[in-house]
Amino acid sequence: MGLFQRQPLHQSLKVPYTIGVAQTRRILIVGLGNPGKKYERTRHNIGFLVLDSLAASLDFPSFTTNKDFKADISEHTIGDTKVILAKPTTYMNESGQAVQRIAHFYKIPLQDIVVIHDELSITFGQIRMRVGGQSAGHNGVQSVIQQLGPEFGRIRIGIKNEHTPKDDTSSFVLGTFSAQEKPHVASLVNEASLVANEYIYGGTLPHDTRSIILL
Repeated sequence: MGLFQRQPLHQSLKVPYTIGVAQTRRILIVGLGNPGKKYERTRHNIGFLVLDSLAASLDFPSFTTNKDFKADISEHTIGDTKVILAKPTTYMNESGQAVQRIAHFYKIPLQDIVVIHDELSITFGQIRMRVGGQSAGHNGVQSVIQQLGPEFGRIRIGIKNEHTPKDDTSSFVLGTFSAQEKPHVASLVNEASLVANEYIYGGTLPHDTRSIILL
């Protein structure tokens, strides 16, 4: 399991207003999921869980609902980077509406957006990162692509197991983790949160595949 140290925050320099300062970098990290208590611990909502973990680890303020953005939002400035965390309050297949509105409002380019989501083609216990590509059948990712195009970052969290159906997967992704998986979910969420943490401090997604050790 990869472990990353939190890096020290850079001190902001106080300069005369006539000189001006460099514009703060803005990044948007989106966790995908469905709103409502019935979906809270489902496979499809693991993006929400990772965002909650990331927010807690970096002392973000509590999420607040922004109806104009169609999302729950938390903002925090880390060093010279303004980080916006977002959990869309639409259902999964309309997630792109929230991402587009937030990106447009804050003028965040596509290369500074990362979406965290479950991935049926990846085995449970693995996390893979990439920029661009197709949706692989994920309705939330497809919605973001339709609104903004494909060239955003993805942190893809594997949920595939031996019971994953080949055809209709809706019940599977909207179901809770199995008894064998549940003890490892917290570690998987924490590892994905560390990947997002590394992105915030480093500015790019790592290119390796992360795995948790399943005992």
